[in-house]
Amino acid sequence: MKKLLAVILSVLIFCAVLPFSASAAEKAEGPANVILMIGDGMGWNHLELAKQERVKSLYMEDACDARGWSMTRSQNKVVTDSAAGGTALSSGVRTNNRYVAVYHYDPLGWFRVPRTLSEAALLSGRRSGVITTDTTDGATPASFTAHTTDRSNSADITRQQEKSDFDLIWGGAVAAFSASRAQKNGFSVVTTLDEMQALQPGSRSFGQFDYDMMWRTKVAEGSTAPTLSQMTEKAISLLDGDDGFFLMVEGAHIDKWSHTSNEPDNYDTKVANAAEAVEEFDKAIRVAAEFAKKDGNTLVVITADHETGGLKIIDGKYTYTSDSHTGVDVPVIVFGSKDFIGKDEQIENRQVAQRIGAYMGMGELFPKAVPGKLFWAYAGVRDWFLTLISR
Repeated sequence: MKKLLAVILSVLIFCAVLPFSASAAEKAEGPANVILMIGDGMGWNHLELAKQERVKSLYMEDACDARGWSMTRSQNKVVTDSAAGGTALSSGVRTNNRYVAVYHYDPLGWFRVPRTLSEAALLSGRRSGVITTDTTDGATPASFTAHTTDRSNSADITRQQEKSDFDLIWGGAVAAFSASRAQKNGFSVVTTLDEMQALQPGSRSFGQFDYDMMWRTKVAEGSTAPTLSQMTEKAISLLDGDDGFFLMVEGAHIDKWSHTSNEPDNYDTKVANAAEAVEEFDKAIRVAAEFAKKDGNTLVVITADHETGGLKIIDGKYTYTSDSHTGVDVPVIVFGSKDFIGKDEQIENRQVAQRIGAYMGMGELFPKAVPGKLFWAYAGVRDWFLTLISR
């Protein structure tokens, strides 16, 4: 009798939480491939800065099919950080600053967490990957590949990534990374350009590269790191296939250089390096957009999580007025669709993700809340208990 009551109780609890469980994999309708490219900290004036300092024109402006604006903020602040900004772009929800792909009212993820575009892509039968010039535990890549209460939780973020089903996660090396854990989960670990280029379709890979070099248009002599445009080209070749893919590409150093001091002895270096980071990001955009044009079934969306530096025209030059984030609107630039966003239309940052989900035909897969830690803890205890009483 006690065994029967225990089984009934377990079934009742299971049924109570069942509505929150993840959907079964299904084939979604819509563009087979989506490439979301995030220029961290990139406002429209960063494009003008790059043209002022390094290039005559930018591919992302000259060749795009549509362009508009994204209004950035977080749930609790007018000015967002990269964690909350990344969460809006990955999950279609706004959360508090420092939170990574969790709801603002459930930061520990006890009850539920928002599904990310990269996770939904896997469930739809697509391949899914994330590449960045930041470290792989950075706020933006973490927002697509992990769920945690604080962007500084490197060990937690990295362990979630190592245990994940993503096809590739590439970026700068982190101390918390364990090659043995990643390999145990089926990842090939690559640390150089040559190792990356040797990867074959069908493989799953975790890249831990030289953080200081990937943002440059050309790496320094002796460096073995790939550039962002090289990573983008290789990632597309690995993910492309009959089932489609989702790829997030982050140019993180637009933000990082824009954060550095405006003191005179540093300012020229700051401007030069930020402009180079924009140029390399634009090279990666060209790679993605030219693939999209040849493929005919790929949507490329370029945006930013926020603006950094408060760039303004002063005495006829684009000039930094801050070394921190601002709340100004940022670009939304599109290849592969003329109606993703209207001309000069302003949308919320979370709507970028929501529109991508709709374009991918995700249906019930995205946006969606999925079970939190309590459900999975219960499931583990339930399975252990049922095994015990069935002996």
